[in-house]
Amino acid sequence: MAQQEQCAPGDAWARIKSRLRGELGEDVFASWFRGVELERVDEEVVHLTVATRFLRNWLRAHYYDFVLRLARAEWEVVERVEFRVRQPHFGIEAPKEAAARLRRAPMPTAVEVAPLPMPLRTVYEGFEGSPLDPRLSFATFVIGASNRLAHAAAQEVAVAFSSPQQLFNPLFVHGNVGLGKTHLLHAISWDVKQRRPEAQVLYLTAERFMSGFVQALRARDALAFKEKLRKIDILLIDDMEFLQGPTIQQEFCHTLNSLIDGGRQVVVAADRAPTQLDKLDMRMRSRLGGGLVADIGPMDYDLRHKILAKRSTEACAETRGLAISDTVIAFLSERLTESGRELEGAIHRLRASFQLTDEPVTIEVAEQIVRDLMRGVEPRRVRIDDILRTVSKHYGVNRGDLLSGRRNRSIVRPRQIGMYLAKLLTSRSLPEIGRRFGNRDHTTVLHAIRKIEQLMNDDDQLREEIELLKRLLRD
Repeated sequence: MAQQEQCAPGDAWARIKSRLRGELGEDVFASWFRGVELERVDEEVVHLTVATRFLRNWLRAHYYDFVLRLARAEWEVVERVEFRVRQPHFGIEAPKEAAARLRRAPMPTAVEVAPLPMPLRTVYEGFEGSPLDPRLSFATFVIGASNRLAHAAAQEVAVAFSSPQQLFNPLFVHGNVGLGKTHLLHAISWDVKQRRPEAQVLYLTAERFMSGFVQALRARDALAFKEKLRKIDILLIDDMEFLQGPTIQQEFCHTLNSLIDGGRQVVVAADRAPTQLDKLDMRMRSRLGGGLVADIGPMDYDLRHKILAKRSTEACAETRGLAISDTVIAFLSERLTESGRELEGAIHRLRASFQLTDEPVTIEVAEQIVRDLMRGVEPRRVRIDDILRTVSKHYGVNRGDLLSGRRNRSIVRPRQIGMYLAKLLTSRSLPEIGRRFGNRDHTTVLHAIRKIEQLMNDDDQLREEIELLKRLLRD
């Protein structure tokens, strides 16, 4: 009986994982739970290990109660679940160490060996690929109007990988730096390995491909190098614009043709479309453009806001006490326009500042910390037309409504804020401000200013909103 109790944890954890897969679905399970391992069960605590701090904090924040409920169904005495980050390469030794702690001998063959997290490089027959980032998955990719086609195509490639005939082969994704091309290539790699762990996946940057080929030439092993590449299941090449040299391009073109003709999937990313890659010869450009070419365009405000909100939520889940308000996110969304890396860098800076100084993240703090990331010019002179336009956009009201005689609360408050900002940021007199806001009397303007000042004393959110508007107008 005692031996059965000692062997029970591994079987119980296998049942829990089966229920997780059934209740959450395969995609969620693969993204968050496939790499979770049972370390031990000590009295009232279930100890689980994961690969990264991000995964640990995410599971704590989003799935703790869910896992605890399933654990209590197996062990009635369990009161809590602990998630711990494994040491590098710990996943290989963890089952043996856990078995020793649970005094299980021999280790049951039914214990799952999670395919994720994989090594940080894809490897095929001794050929080492470029590093893969476990954080760059489909689950963490933020979708917007500018990247929806590329994301859908990448998912289709991953899902249809095992099909006899791939729909999009090759898939060519292009866009400026920091818009998500590399993220999608990593996501395809992880997803394919989750669905088919035995699949031969190789992710390379163009630079690493060139380096490997040059080394093979020097070692007089070029033929073997080419044969290895032509036998893989899916080849992903990043930064194609850097592929240089007629010999290397010729060999890559042969490899590309061989893979596609053999029904193997090819995914390529570059900073511009195949027809604009002037350094590549015409045949290669034609072949790269023969599948699906998906453009990732500049991020609009909505996408920037979604990315910042998601990364902010993750940072706050990882950092006790950290809070990043919607107003700060809106400010950063308006000011940071270049790339997703810039947006993530801003959140990393805000979190580091909070951890080091313990000061709340306000708009003032955010502006100071990310000043060098902002693409603004010298402070400009603010005009009442600027105020009307900015207030209308921020509160979602028409400029005509602000100037009208309508007394709806949804219009009166933005109108009063506009008058307050006009007095604060311009040199216009009260009568002139009144005229610009629908021919109102100067006493109406004065009342609006005093009303907003009074409300700001009692309403922190309103004070933050007006601070945001001030910075948007001055920048």
